[in-house]
Amino acid sequence: MKITFYGHASLGIEVGGKHILVDPFISANPLAAHINIDTLAADYILLTHAHGDHILDVEAIASRTNAVIVSNAEIAGYYGAKGFQPHPMNHGGSWKFDFGKVKYVNAVHSSSFPDGSYGGNPGGFVIEGEHKNIYIAGDTALTMDMKLIPLRTKLDLAILPIGDNFTMDVEDAIIASDFVECDKILGYHFDTFGYIEINKEESIRKFFNKGKDLMLLEIGNSIDL
Repeated sequence: MKITFYGHASLGIEVGGKHILVDPFISANPLAAHINIDTLAADYILLTHAHGDHILDVEAIASRTNAVIVSNAEIAGYYGAKGFQPHPMNHGGSWKFDFGKVKYVNAVHSSSFPDGSYGGNPGGFVIEGEHKNIYIAGDTALTMDMKLIPLRTKLDLAILPIGDNFTMDVEDAIIASDFVECDKILGYHFDTFGYIEINKEESIRKFFNKGKDLMLLEIGNSIDL
């Protein structure tokens, strides 16, 4: 499994020969100006919620790639009505795709489209690949529901927001990593806006002091699991 960071909460995942994009907000992010969305492969687009900083490039990418849009029922229906291919899910449900099993799990946040349309309830994803399992938290507060994840899935990586203000901060993300029983963390949802700027060195040190590994990738860089 290869995971690429495209800035903010945008990720690319290569697993099982398939390309997955998560929450593509790239073209309007000045920090990701070197990423050309017209070159990104996408068999699937996973959306945690409907906020503009998570869905901005969905239509441009899905129009070109014919990607299946996977999200809650309301978001899937929104894009289905526009002629895109949706796969609706809801909290606690899972589906076996051709790249692995996906479960839609709880997140504590809000969700509405930029045009005011209802975006359903926000969520996160647990992806079980053939060899590795990951948790993509989405935009969320720290929640006790995270403790449910390791009851079913042993994680190899947890992808957690750490920017504070709109989501968890670093200290809460450390607790979240305890809840999901995973000490290997990829941080995201930081530095894009003034509200969520962090001290990266201090953040890494705080995780290290708890015996955990916080990775903060440069935009466009990847890790292999």
